[in-house]
Amino acid sequence: MNTRTEILIIGRNESILQTVVRLVNNNPEWIGTGAATDEDAIEKFHHHHFDVVLLTNGIGDEEEKKLRKIFTHQDTDIIIIQHYGGGSGLLQNEIREALGKRSAENKPTISITDDALKSAKWNISIQ
Repeated sequence: MNTRTEILIIGRNESILQTVVRLVNNNPEWIGTGAATDEDAIEKFHHHHFDVVLLTNGIGDEEEKKLRKIFTHQDTDIIIIQHYGGGSGLLQNEIREALGKRSAENKPTISITDDALKSAKWNISIQ
């Protein structure tokens, strides 16, 4: 079973895109796949499960809206991150923060009411 996080990286500048893919793949917990065009990104997204979509350089507002709409329609739990530079440390922090938020949102909460001592002969209080 693959427990690594699959990340689709979309960017217009091929050399920057390859650098970001390499930085993502340097983390043993992640697998990065690059796409330089919307069509390529959409095709890869339809044929493979990704946990995160990382939008990098050169994607316009209208293109971003279109991609977000398509990706969230197909997978309502997809994480979409914008990254426009700042080094590998910032990139890793952005990805980890987004994954941490999703993990916290999906963590189940448990509430238990125990009235086992309700009918006890003596008044017992546990604190």
